[in-house]
Amino acid sequence: MIEKAYYTYNCDDDGTVLKNTDNINGILGIINGVPSHIPIDPENTHYAEILKQVADGDLTIADAD
Repeated sequence: MIEKAYYTYNCDDDGTVLKNTDNINGILGIINGVPSHIPIDPENTHYAEILKQVADGDLTIADAD
């Protein structure tokens, strides 16, 4: 079960987080209580499940802090 999901972003050379849709590098998901990095890949089963839960209105992908 995917409990929470947060976008993760790329950083520039000085370490500044680039928070925009062009720089999303994955999703940090909490799956059965365990933090997991989920790649943005339609072939990834966890990513497909996240998209399904978002479409169903059961999950929102938040920005990582």
